[in-house]
Amino acid sequence: MDVYYFLFWLFSAVAVFAALRVITVRNPVHAVLFLVLTFFTCAALWMLLEAEFLAIVLVLVYVGAVMVLFLFVVMMLDINVAPVREGFIQYLPLAATVAVIVVVEMVLVVGTRAFEPNTLTAPKRAAAGTSNTEALGELLYTEYLYHFEIAAAILLVAIIAAIALTMRKRPQTKYQNPAQQVRVTKQERLKVIKMESEK
Repeated sequence: MDVYYFLFWLFSAVAVFAALRVITVRNPVHAVLFLVLTFFTCAALWMLLEAEFLAIVLVLVYVGAVMVLFLFVVMMLDINVAPVREGFIQYLPLAATVAVIVVVEMVLVVGTRAFEPNTLTAPKRAAAGTSNTEALGELLYTEYLYHFEIAAAILLVAIIAAIALTMRKRPQTKYQNPAQQVRVTKQERLKVIKMESEK
């Protein structure tokens, strides 16, 4: 159990550090890479809890697909960060107030007797032949079905918002209008010019 706790604290420290770097680093590409590191360490924590399916899904779906999409979106948007940071100081008091409230709430929740080390027990070992994937599926599509569908709708809205952000007009960029291309006639496609022959 000593190795188990050592790995837990190690992965937890790396995850917290990487998550902090996501919001403090200046380069958005570096922020995405730190988010990838956060997901990998969270997947390692899932493996320690014997939730192999969740760990693999976290790596394959989020790191392998979502993070790659985030990286492409960050590169396509080409956000000018300087104007965004100009008004940072005026929002600092509100951000500090929200941060203090969040810390107080976490201390009130985590500092209760229910989370003391003496009351926490080690995770139960799964019996041979049991599948956490099957148990997760039963819970997901029975008890938490509405939550699952709401999460899917939120992801759909996020996809539409990302597409809308990338569809903005850029100067010096040529665009095609398929509706005009379909309505064109043969007279508009071919223009015959009569010229006198040269001697």
